[in-house]
Amino acid sequence: MSSHNKGVQAQSFSEATLARFAREVAKYPAEQKQSAVMAILSIVQQEQGWVSPEAEQGIADYLGMAAMAVHEVTTFYNMYNQQPVGKYKLNVCTNLPCVLRDGQKALAHLEQKLGIKMGMTTADGLFTLQQTECLGACADSPVMLVNDRHMCSFMNNSRLDQLIDELRAAEGKA
Repeated sequence: MSSHNKGVQAQSFSEATLARFAREVAKYPAEQKQSAVMAILSIVQQEQGWVSPEAEQGIADYLGMAAMAVHEVTTFYNMYNQQPVGKYKLNVCTNLPCVLRDGQKALAHLEQKLGIKMGMTTADGLFTLQQTECLGACADSPVMLVNDRHMCSFMNNSRLDQLIDELRAAEGKA
């Protein structure tokens, strides 16, 4: 066992989750089942909101790989949350092309509007604000990604305000 997860108890997963894992593993030859690690990490994150060390150990046990190898994948890709995040994870692109087109200003505006700094979560658990590297839409900057799935382009202050207000209204917290 790696030193990273020494003493960490493996998380046990529900039958429904294990069935989802099995569907992903079935896409690969039996001797290459570790290739499903990214899909399985995504399943855990969808269900739990983040990937805990216990979940990493459980995934490692399921796939027959070292927990550190799972952790290396978790930490390499910024789409995997390594700690609990808000219901809405807002990733603002701060790569150079977006910064040149107000990406840093968009991040600062969200910090002010939400009352948190980058990397933090609002007290109500609704929003986590993060920066991200290139989202591949430089011509649409500033751009951001909501919950790792929904790309938002041309996010000037009024569009940022509208997005936050709509998400709050959807939660009844307007």
